[in-house]
Amino acid sequence: MLTVNGINVSYGSVQVLYDVSLDVAEGKITTLLGGNGVGKTTTLKTLSGILKPKTGTVEFQGMRIEGLPSSKIVRLGLSLVPQERELFTQMTVHENMELGACIRQDQGAIREDIERMYNYFPILKEYAQKMAGFLSGGEQQMLTIARGLMARPKLLMLDEPSAGLAPIIIGKIANIIRRLLEDGITILLVEQNIRMALKLSEHSYILRGGQIVFNGLTRDLKDGDVFRRYID
Repeated sequence: MLTVNGINVSYGSVQVLYDVSLDVAEGKITTLLGGNGVGKTTTLKTLSGILKPKTGTVEFQGMRIEGLPSSKIVRLGLSLVPQERELFTQMTVHENMELGACIRQDQGAIREDIERMYNYFPILKEYAQKMAGFLSGGEQQMLTIARGLMARPKLLMLDEPSAGLAPIIIGKIANIIRRLLEDGITILLVEQNIRMALKLSEHSYILRGGQIVFNGLTRDLKDGDVFRRYID
């Protein structure tokens, strides 16, 4: 579904990604793992059109998308849920979800999708008219995912959805990710949380120093020594 071939990405004169290649299979959860500052978020920003690679290609459903504007990439069905959340904190939960559908014109379907989000995340329905800035960290993460889903993506990219959350909330987020997969949404999950990755994905990549150093079945990472070898 998504094929990345040899992308090199820099911030000015500082190169961050080196010849990164990966594939995301349709109908699967693929994880991109690694420590802080290794290039995981840069990879997602490149795939979503926020950054442009110096060299290399990105194909989504057979179409070259590197260099396209983010709005065009979202319309093609590739949506990013950022780690920073970036909610409109002075707007309500409901209004934030409406903004997630800003590229759409089908108002009836948008209303139906908002109800679907409330089904995924019942707490958001309870807080529909509450300002997003007053939500807890876990509730804000749920709203960020719901907002990303409002674009009706075919492939959802999640950047560190477990970051800073309590274990019980991480479990709830993991259950939602499973449900999204069952509902036909392919997922690229960027994580540092190896336990979450082991529970959810079939295939994993590990980034280290801006390079892919592991490409294989997630179950092969169950040996903690293997994981530490690539992360440390």
